[in-house]
Amino acid sequence: MGVPFETVLGLVAGSLTTLAFLPQVVRTWRTRSTADISLGMFLVLCTGIALWFVYGLINGDWPVIIANGLTFLLASIILGFKIRHG
Repeated sequence: MGVPFETVLGLVAGSLTTLAFLPQVVRTWRTRSTADISLGMFLVLCTGIALWFVYGLINGDWPVIIANGLTFLLASIILGFKIRHG
């Protein structure tokens, strides 16, 4: 039987959107500069990602849980740098 197509699709989509944050985390880590990052946008984004994570937990939707858990971690690192170095 294998893994359902919609699960694979969700995992691929989640992986891509999560990985999209990695270059910004690396750049922010290296430069310690967050001047061009909007604090308001990242606060709203982190809140939305956290809510998607909870949604995934409530529904037992592993692609949503995994993707949003990792994305929240990466976005929170950027947000932390913004608050600390902004």
